[in-house]
Amino acid sequence: MHRWINLCLLVLFPLSWFAPLMRAGLLPLFNLKEISVITGLQSLWKTDVILALIVTLFALVAPLLKTIGLALIHWDLLSPRLTPVLSILGKLAMADIFLIALYITLAKGIGVGRLETAWGLYLFTACILTSLWVSWRTDRRTKARAIDPKSETIP
Repeated sequence: MHRWINLCLLVLFPLSWFAPLMRAGLLPLFNLKEISVITGLQSLWKTDVILALIVTLFALVAPLLKTIGLALIHWDLLSPRLTPVLSILGKLAMADIFLIALYITLAKGIGVGRLETAWGLYLFTACILTSLWVSWRTDRRTKARAIDPKSETIP
């Protein structure tokens, strides 16, 4: 089952990158502008290339590489010995959620404008957490097969 969930993530991750993470505005009376991972990256590329590269790695590259790697392992196209490497990629992706939460906390604490979280933040977080779960299940299955090669069930 976890292999099918992982394949769903190949669709859900790109969707979450374009979904609104938050709505921000300078003053409460004005309309709020929706911010997604992609629009945030577009702004970063104009102002801070190094930070844009880091966020691109955490938000786009790491989760997608991990998901593709896990799919290859699930379909026996990649060695299960690479599961720990893919787990590290998942932890890098989780760092992006931390950064977004930190920015929201700082922006709300300053009180200069208005900031609201949007459904894309929850989708993106769910994708990252689901990916971590799939990685954990895959790692358990790999270890079970190492102990008993004939084992088909996950402990």
